[in-house]
Amino acid sequence: MANWKGQSRGTVLGFRIYVYIIKKFGLYPAYFVLVFVAAYFLLFAFTSTKSTYYLFRKRLGYSRLNAAWNVYRSYFTFGRIQLDRVAITSGMKDKYTFEFDGMEYIDALLEKKRGGILLTAHIGNFNLARHFFEEKHSDAVVNLVITDFEHEQIKSYLDSVTGKAKVRTIVMKKDLSHIFEMNRALQNNELLVFAADRYLKGVKTYSEIFLGEKVKFPQGPFKLAARNEIPVLFVHLMREKNFHYHFYARPFEAENISAKELLKAYLENLEKMLRKYPRQWYNYYDYWNDFS
Repeated sequence: MANWKGQSRGTVLGFRIYVYIIKKFGLYPAYFVLVFVAAYFLLFAFTSTKSTYYLFRKRLGYSRLNAAWNVYRSYFTFGRIQLDRVAITSGMKDKYTFEFDGMEYIDALLEKKRGGILLTAHIGNFNLARHFFEEKHSDAVVNLVITDFEHEQIKSYLDSVTGKAKVRTIVMKKDLSHIFEMNRALQNNELLVFAADRYLKGVKTYSEIFLGEKVKFPQGPFKLAARNEIPVLFVHLMREKNFHYHFYARPFEAENISAKELLKAYLENLEKMLRKYPRQWYNYYDYWNDFS
């Protein structure tokens, strides 16, 4: 995987425009605007278009035409998920339906009183997970471990529109102070959430096969769980048809946990999600570092 630069799609201006459209005209007109926005990115966001085309064409085996069409649909779906986030947290939650799949595993994890690690990825819309915890586990404290510094402006703006999220954040820092925060959270039986499919320059990585090619993944989340024997769940929140969201939670079950075994299990679970929801994979950069 090419080294991720710590930057993601989206600008504060773009979110301001969509929030205005939703509040002034409603959700469907905002979706309609996405038709043109997705086309713009397909034509002019060369790097992300190329990398997403590679996913569909080389890693998933789509035909050239189908791969190109699904790149467009990926952009459209990404925009729709961002709009859903604004709509749901702005009082339009009743328009959506939510399915809880595997919440009993979270129940069992919390009952152990040892904290827990939830491993997710940049797929679907885990930003909405707080609504699931509010309904099913209002007392659970969830900490999202992030490195996504460039999104602070967007997050701040969305907070001003939708209200502060109940999911806490732990920012990974060069002075390693985040390690103390994570240990404290686990001691308090809190949950740590890692999007473990990306790494930043300078961190230690593992190399593992993912969709037929070697990719590097950060060692941190997997070593933390293995060394401390912390219970682990693989979690994803995926958008389905008719304004429906599906929350998945699946346990990692092994007698003797090791970081590499955990990584392999994580990738098996992630591959299933990616094949089931291929247009909700949002790593818009040279992920496999191979466009041959």
